[in-house]
Amino acid sequence: MAEYERSRTMPAQPEHVFDQAANVDQLDAWLPDALHVDVEDPPAVTVHEDRTGEDMPALLRSEPDQMRLEWGTREQGSYAGWLQVAGIGSGASEVTVHLSFFDAGHDPGEQAVNDALDGSLRQLEEQVRMRVDNAGG
Repeated sequence: MAEYERSRTMPAQPEHVFDQAANVDQLDAWLPDALHVDVEDPPAVTVHEDRTGEDMPALLRSEPDQMRLEWGTREQGSYAGWLQVAGIGSGASEVTVHLSFFDAGHDPGEQAVNDALDGSLRQLEEQVRMRVDNAGG
């Protein structure tokens, strides 16, 4: 099993960050470019992975009261993950993403995963900035 975790501080209220992260219609705006989520009948989703060309049945659960998203494969226990948003004061938030790969065939490797997590957190921050800027102006 391989596990990866990355965090990023964002200059926005945790509620704004979580609302953006949990918006299923805009997941593709911040997820890695190689992943695409098709929401079927929540919490059921299908995840298409460009790297393998596979569609995988998965679950995506949102826990707004905990500001947490959780996901994982449905039939095979290939991978699971979570995203947690926490307020850190002064209108800022910390977002942590954790991934667990239970099947080595789905683990693209440490460098690729860390690059994807860092890129996703940057893209999420940009989406949050655009949302907050548009709401304020």
